Amino acid sequence: MYRDPLDLTPATPNKRAAELEELLIDAEADDEQTQQRHPLVRRPWLLLLGLILVALNLRPALSSMAPLLSEVSKSLGLSAAQAGLLTTLPVLCLGLFAPLAPVLARRFGAERVVLGILLTLAGGIVLRSSFGQFGLFAGSVLAGASIGVIGVLLPGIVKRDFAKQAGAMTGVYTMALCLGAAMAAGSTVPLSERLGDSWSLGLGFWMIPALAAAVFWLPQVGQKHGAHQAAYRVRGLLRDPLAWQVTLYMGLQSSLAYIVFGWLPSILIGRGLTPTQAGLVLSGSVLVQLISSLAAPWLATRGKDQRLAIVIVMVMALGGLFGCLYAPLDGLWGWAILLGLGQGATFSLALTLIVLRSRDAHVAANLSSMAQGFGYTLASLGPFAVGVVHDWTGGWNALGWIFGLIGLGAIIAGVGAGRALYVGVVSERVDDLH
Repeated sequence: MYRDPLDLTPATPNKRAAELEELLIDAEADDEQTQQRHPLVRRPWLLLLGLILVALNLRPALSSMAPLLSEVSKSLGLSAAQAGLLTTLPVLCLGLFAPLAPVLARRFGAERVVLGILLTLAGGIVLRSSFGQFGLFAGSVLAGASIGVIGVLLPGIVKRDFAKQAGAMTGVYTMALCLGAAMAAGSTVPLSERLGDSWSLGLGFWMIPALAAAVFWLPQVGQKHGAHQAAYRVRGLLRDPLAWQVTLYMGLQSSLAYIVFGWLPSILIGRGLTPTQAGLVLSGSVLVQLISSLAAPWLATRGKDQRLAIVIVMVMALGGLFGCLYAPLDGLWGWAILLGLGQGATFSLALTLIVLRSRDAHVAANLSSMAQGFGYTLASLGPFAVGVVHDWTGGWNALGWIFGLIGLGAIIAGVGAGRALYVGVVSERVDDLH
């Protein structure tokens, strides 16, 4: 039933479904044998709770800054370009530090790494909120690096310990990400006002959830996850055009997402909203992503490929962005909802493409590393460009050109990545590791 590894002809939906089913059966059989030798999860409910709490902490460090960015800039004397750099650094670190995750996991174990990185995340949050301009930038780097490492490790833990529920668990993981982002975007300004009208305390508050997640994750460090594993090598991915199309789509849609995280509240404040109102609009837009992030992959796999779905959701996201930037404020919430629906779908489709364009789990892991490493590095240029253009023009109206160019690039890359093809590489078994 499995196709020739060198056959790069388009696969029909029925053939792809059969192939994926066969791969899942083999993977589940391997997982059952592994679990018989080494009990992976003695208390699955505790692992599930730990995963949710960890995922909740992977976006607040990014989305909590946006509603306070104007106040922080005035307090510390930041230019718009420096503010743009502040929104760019964490996203850049997502890409630059992602390759470090598997190295650390092989050396110390994924569970220990997650625990340690949660502590560095808490430290980064404290550093950026308490030590002036230097601490602001250094803490942002540390927080972004921490999120980049954990973000690579969690999906692997989900696949390993919840193999039969991997799809549902990935949905829970994605929802927790969106919920954490929405909570931070909507509550950071009210928190800072309650805590003595101090932006530093409002930002520093998000250290507490990170430490709480570390406490609930601590029992996982004592679990035994050792198992007989085969090492695989995937070569040629960087020379594959389809792999680059997937990567570019991931990076460009992420660029728009992090522009929203970093700059949307400032844009809305510039249009007349209060910081609290602007934070609530961002929070509401992110909450809506819960709906489309779950629905879009299912709908997109009903057809022969994902090209039409990618075009539709990117147009929705661009429409919402342009509406928030130019349309009358009376209809702002409608545009924010449209933006959230579009961006939730674009992100979940980017993750779905990694799976659909890969022949097996090993290729998917390598394609995921490539798409996140290069993609997030590319994505970091968007928020920085917004800061530079705002500094040059002194306003927000020129940002429409940035939105349009990034969105057009994402559509072009997405149409290529959405074709029913596989990347032209295969995984090769190297040796056995004990």
